[in-house]
Amino acid sequence: MKYLVVIIAVFVLTLTACTNPQNKSKAALTSSEKDTTMQVTAAAKQYKKGDLVPTEEVCMVNNAFMAKKQLQVKHEGKAYYGCCEMCKKRIPKEAAVRVAIDPLSRKEVDKANAAIAITGDQGEVSYFENEENYRKYVENLNQ
Repeated sequence: MKYLVVIIAVFVLTLTACTNPQNKSKAALTSSEKDTTMQVTAAAKQYKKGDLVPTEEVCMVNNAFMAKKQLQVKHEGKAYYGCCEMCKKRIPKEAAVRVAIDPLSRKEVDKANAAIAITGDQGEVSYFENEENYRKYVENLNQ
């Protein structure tokens, strides 16, 4: 009976380890996944925490730098960006996803007109009224 329990435990552990997506080797990636991985890696090398980033590479719903061009959504003559169909639907319907608070001035800013910088370790972004506010914010962080 003890041997049966040990065999079952080993079998379950083996199955769990093999199906864990984090254990997927680079050799097992599809060509599409390889392309995406290389694009994100290349873009991540270009931009780091504290850098201004291109507006069109930011999902304005998730407030995240995505390292590639996002889906453009025109609303009231302005261009906003989202990463998926759900984001595209939310942008025109929810005013809250179109605005943010400038971390320096504490004023509300329209994301379509903002200077955008990576401020988080995982690609999170902040929106600034202008590049001057962004520079002052960075200076304050470095003091």
